[in-house]
Amino acid sequence: MSAPCRILVLGASSAMAQAYARLRAAGGASFLLVGLNATRLAAVSGDLRACGAHAAEIITADLADLAGVEGRAAEFRSRLGEPDEVLIAYGELGDQAESERDLDAARHAIDVNFTSVALWILALLKDRPPQAPLNLVVIGSVAGDRGRASNFIYGSAKGALDRFLEGLAQKVAGTPVHVVTVKPGFVDSPMTDAVAKGPLFASPEMVAADIVRAVDKRRRVVYTPWFWWVIMTIIRHLPWFVFKRLRI
Repeated sequence: MSAPCRILVLGASSAMAQAYARLRAAGGASFLLVGLNATRLAAVSGDLRACGAHAAEIITADLADLAGVEGRAAEFRSRLGEPDEVLIAYGELGDQAESERDLDAARHAIDVNFTSVALWILALLKDRPPQAPLNLVVIGSVAGDRGRASNFIYGSAKGALDRFLEGLAQKVAGTPVHVVTVKPGFVDSPMTDAVAKGPLFASPEMVAADIVRAVDKRRRVVYTPWFWWVIMTIIRHLPWFVFKRLRI
């Protein structure tokens, strides 16, 4: 009998992470769930066990705290064993106007959405056995595809993450490490509670199903739902004299 798939989830209390983990739990995976809110993590753990998870342990940590990333990453790997899959699902939309006024807020937005994520990835890959398979699944955003006036600080952090993951994917090509960059559009989740919902919004469950397919098919990038690929292709190719007049 094969050992359960070991999945490390950073940002395990996010709606997309939980929906994705439920699908993996049905196959009997073992989880180490990391996040800031112990009460919420405990609820997610219980939910995954009910869905069929072999195990679902929790660790509380501020993932945006840049101090001690390497040591905490070693702790996670020791606790779970070398993961077969890592899902990085945390981030903050933040307030654009506040970030423009307050440089500490701007730095926090960049650290949460890019710097900390990049450091966690590097720490988790450091000294990894070269023949050990790994699916590295990172949730980015369509906001990183082109800088837009309405969210250029958040979007630039996600854009930097996109370039980081693209370079990493090239570096590990041909090895047992596979990088999947997930680019959701609007998702109906606590992160977007303050945003008016419209027809472009997707459920966390829809996004999770798309991620599972992307991982299983070993795709490098997945837009979810699929129509965001069309939308962002158009936005990326708009000439500047048109794009600069848009208020998006």
